[in-house]
Amino acid sequence: MTITPLTLATKQLDFSYGRRQVLHSIDLEISSGDRVGIVGESGSGKTTLAKLLVGVLSSDLVTANGRPWSRWSRRSEVRRAVQLVQQDPYASLTPQLSARSTVAEAARVAGGIPRRQAGERALQLLDSVGIDARMADRRPGELSGGQCQRVSIARALAAGPSVLFGDEPTSALDLSVQAQIINLLLGLTGDHGPGLVLISHDIAVVAHLTERIFVMQGGRIVEQGPTHQVLRSPQHEYTQLLCRAQLLQQAA
Repeated sequence: MTITPLTLATKQLDFSYGRRQVLHSIDLEISSGDRVGIVGESGSGKTTLAKLLVGVLSSDLVTANGRPWSRWSRRSEVRRAVQLVQQDPYASLTPQLSARSTVAEAARVAGGIPRRQAGERALQLLDSVGIDARMADRRPGELSGGQCQRVSIARALAAGPSVLFGDEPTSALDLSVQAQIINLLLGLTGDHGPGLVLISHDIAVVAHLTERIFVMQGGRIVEQGPTHQVLRSPQHEYTQLLCRAQLLQQAA
């Protein structure tokens, strides 16, 4: 499936929930093929920013290919070019639908594939994420957390995304399964695949998966740049704090 060229951008983005301002003067640009990390502790604004970038929340200061999200119809190719993999793999799937049905529906509705071909495409996508035909007819309750997250990734890929957003996609999984999902995302994105925007508090995961990083604190981007450069030599005291915390966690 051809990947639609896509650029997501914000310009001096402020955003509030009622009277509470949660984002302050955010400037960034993300294109298809990029691997980007947005990191920060809970309350830093990273999840709100991600929701604005994928069009779940609305602001005319967030654009997709130069136009605000509000000017793109729900059925537009550009809308389909952004897909989200959520934190909780069980909550993101419909309990009554099998893995095959879940992905086939996405292939048909978002990917525009005819119904008779959607089932075959679903099996191909499930196989690409490590779910073989023997497990394709199982429902979420019959799959492990890691397997459900693989189904979620296959469903997102069914739309032919230009940019895949992962909102803490490994944090609800066991450590051994986290590594499998990280390696899967690494193999599926970048280069000739969709771009990746990883929202996370885990510096180690971001270091492994991304090439560019935005560090958020209190609704502001306090540091940005090439991932390994920023993490190897952090300039802002908050980034330094995050890196020290990660080292302490690894040593524990």
